[in-house]
Amino acid sequence: MSSAAAADRKPSISLSRAVRGSTPLRVQDLASTPESPRTPLGRSSSSLFGSPGANYRSEDEYIVLELGARFVRGGFPGESTPRCTLSFGPDEQRRIGDYRQWDPDHGHKRRKPRRNQEWGQEHELYRMDLAQLDMGLVEDKFERAMREAYNKYFLVDPKPRRIVLALPPRMPHPLMSALLQILFGNFQAPSITLLSSPVLSTVAAGLRSALVVDIGWAETIVTGVCEYREVHERRTIRAGKLLSEEMAKLLNTELDDDADPNAPKTNISFEEADQVLTRVGWCKSRPKSNRSTLYFPARTSPILEEFEDAVETPEPTVTIPFPRSTPPTSLTIPFATLAKPADKAIFATDIALNEFDDHELPLHHLIYQALLSLPMDVRRLCMARIIITGGVSNLPGLKSRILAELEALVQQRGWDPVRTYGSASARHEQLLRQQKENLELHREEGEDKVSESLGPDAPVSAGLKSPEQVEIDQKLAHLSLRNGPPPACSVGGAIRGVETMGAWAGASLVAKERIKGIVEIERERFLQHGLQGATREKEVSVVPQRQSMGPNVGRNAGERASWTLGVWA
Repeated sequence: MSSAAAADRKPSISLSRAVRGSTPLRVQDLASTPESPRTPLGRSSSSLFGSPGANYRSEDEYIVLELGARFVRGGFPGESTPRCTLSFGPDEQRRIGDYRQWDPDHGHKRRKPRRNQEWGQEHELYRMDLAQLDMGLVEDKFERAMREAYNKYFLVDPKPRRIVLALPPRMPHPLMSALLQILFGNFQAPSITLLSSPVLSTVAAGLRSALVVDIGWAETIVTGVCEYREVHERRTIRAGKLLSEEMAKLLNTELDDDADPNAPKTNISFEEADQVLTRVGWCKSRPKSNRSTLYFPARTSPILEEFEDAVETPEPTVTIPFPRSTPPTSLTIPFATLAKPADKAIFATDIALNEFDDHELPLHHLIYQALLSLPMDVRRLCMARIIITGGVSNLPGLKSRILAELEALVQQRGWDPVRTYGSASARHEQLLRQQKENLELHREEGEDKVSESLGPDAPVSAGLKSPEQVEIDQKLAHLSLRNGPPPACSVGGAIRGVETMGAWAGASLVAKERIKGIVEIERERFLQHGLQGATREKEVSVVPQRQSMGPNVGRNAGERASWTLGVWA
């Protein structure tokens, strides 16, 4: 019985190895056949490194870039922070064969500034003044930074990726054309959408209207934004560059005072001043009176004369090492002294206002002038939504100081554009005093009349009765978009600051929601005509216009006959 079963049993082929020279019987055996090497079934590849799948189109994806004078930020839409922030210092622009970075003594040597070179020029990508700007060097710096971003941080193919580029307003056309040429020519971007940084900062704050104060590197730009449109702009040179120079002057003075009289003058490098400003720089709050805090030695303190058991509070100090000086030294400086550069560079407390030019006004006066130039209804919205952004805005105490100085300036001057009335000043003050008294008198008379008419026995008319509140109506009013935002969002008429996540986060949100920008440049059109192919429109509208092209003549979806530079025109 067992021999018959063994005779009837057919020879089986192993599931793990096929017979040499025979065809596999099952599909699963294809992966184990040594004669025909194939990709194993069930192998998965990451969507980040592999080819795009069928569930989405790679050409609809975006790369979000923010361009500044000293940095470039990049990342993907929908993310709250960028993937990389690349700077343009001398260490990032080394040539092939330059191994000074790994020299043990390189980090302890102070770099000497080049002749006829401005402060921090080696760390800049561009400047708004193109008279002495090397455009070829700007293109090389930007191309190297973008290649590092794509190859080290993004890890994607740049060709099918569209770009959303956040730029500061009023960028010169030659500089913009050079940057776009790099992105279109070297990285084969299909299209680039240009967005303004103040508008993106407003989006990142969750607002539609705001006064954006961008404290950048070379200048501070105050922009009034109303319904996502830039309505007014003012500039001043009081920004990060001037603040860094004042910090370097302070450190040089303190080091020279501690050194020997015959020693050479100290010349702090840009890197050292920038490190000190970033780590221990701060800004004082606005003094409430003319008195200032004084520190006395232990034997001369007047407090100890009255209170013998009083504990003395010594003046706080900070010790700053300077390993790059020859020989290496350290500086012990009062902590309050480190706030003087901000007072001098940003607020200019020691200079009279009539000695300033229009482009070097203190920051709080510049914001006041910008608000004063806005229409009344726009001013009401913007003054309650002041967004202070930029790299220098992270200085401790700076935001609260700006808002306090601005509020004091408004209480002192009001919203009268005339500074002084000359010989008629007394008459003007008398008129203002009479108007204020009449307003208070009318208000008191109105309250008395209303209180008399609304006595306990007086009947109340239907027009003065408050309407009945129905719970379902309140819920529908909050859910419906027809009634606009809730009343808490329409606050205005008071000085108030609002935090923002930054221009890059606003661009990331716009790209994630697939919102089309006004300035959208196609690659083919730019390579053919450059910036000359753009048209300048008096009033740019985002509403699609209905155009009659004639019978049987149509235009493909998404195709534009021309494009505009928008605010950069």
